[in-house]
Amino acid sequence: MAAATWHRGALQPVRAAAHQTAAPAPVELRAVTASAQPAVRRSSAVVDTGSSLTPAAGRVITQPQPRRPPAASARVRRFTLLASGDVLSHTSVVERARAYGAGSRRAFDFRPMFAAIRPIVSAADLAVCHLETPLSPSGRQLSGYPRFNAPPQLAAAVRHAGYDACSVASNHSMDRGPHGVAGTLAVLDRAGLRHAGMVRSPREAEPSILTVRGVRVALLSYTYGLNGFQVPSQRPWLVNLLNPDRILADARAARRAGSEFTVVFLHWGQEFRSAPTKAQRTLATRLLADPSVDLIVGHHAHVVQPVQRLHGKWVAFGMGNSLSAQSAACCPAPTQDGVLLQVAVARKQDRYVVEAVRYTPTWVEHPGYRIRPVLQTLAGGSASPAMRAALRTSLHRTTTAIGRAARLATP
Repeated sequence: MAAATWHRGALQPVRAAAHQTAAPAPVELRAVTASAQPAVRRSSAVVDTGSSLTPAAGRVITQPQPRRPPAASARVRRFTLLASGDVLSHTSVVERARAYGAGSRRAFDFRPMFAAIRPIVSAADLAVCHLETPLSPSGRQLSGYPRFNAPPQLAAAVRHAGYDACSVASNHSMDRGPHGVAGTLAVLDRAGLRHAGMVRSPREAEPSILTVRGVRVALLSYTYGLNGFQVPSQRPWLVNLLNPDRILADARAARRAGSEFTVVFLHWGQEFRSAPTKAQRTLATRLLADPSVDLIVGHHAHVVQPVQRLHGKWVAFGMGNSLSAQSAACCPAPTQDGVLLQVAVARKQDRYVVEAVRYTPTWVEHPGYRIRPVLQTLAGGSASPAMRAALRTSLHRTTTAIGRAARLATP
């Protein structure tokens, strides 16, 4: 990844003496909480704390990042953003990670599942995953569907794959209650992953703003519901629930706080339906008509949905599944499909806009649960005849679902 700098926002409070392990990066990576951990990949992400930090490796960072954005003439005038589908820790996925861990002397190792997409994810200036399941800080009391609780090693693997942040508001956000929200965010902090959509306290509940190659970008995340669970009335800020007025208020607040490009992540729609619902289209039209919203990325349907332009802006209605155990054995066959959405953002006159949208189709191989970039795997020549047939079928499903507005990224 290349250039992300975190400003004070909804992800974590800024605290003194935050620690993290130094990571190789062309620009310093700063943490925003005492529990934050290192970037595992090359990254130019920098967290703006306004104070010196001491990484665990002993290197002292003495130059605080300025709160004021750099002069326009000093900025790189474009950046790339990558987003992808749902990450789900079904029981069989976790058990496969346990098996991979036995070979690498880890309790769980999800890294092989992401290995094939790592070069693509790492190439983006900002890569954002969608984590749909809670994470257990202790690695105990693990569970799959319907009330998830995944090992903490999943976050480490997501970071190792090249992701910088995750949207985390989903219908499973409250599977483990308020304690699970805090635990999940603590695990993400330790992995060096920023997050939007859930918070631990009112002081964290502000627009999440980061800087990518000198451009201030806001990430906002919301879910349609919580599978029957309720956010405690005394803590309504725990999870962002989908409300159009709330979303627009947050996006406008982000703009006032300095965001030059705002991405809204929505957990919405109808499961297993490749066509967006009327409610999805109505909401997308309303949000994109507002100058404070620049891009919408959707999740939850578990199948790929169209990428389209509305009001001259872009909405990706559904990214499918990035990692899950779903397949034709339990669900529609397209639940093995996903996409890596690759968005080029450039400055045009006085604002940043989406210049181009491309996508890389992915397919989850069973029973290894390795995420396969479809075209790259077909071009590699190592896939079996059965896998090649499945990949071609997946490719057809995905390109049909996406439509013609976005371009297929070639290897």
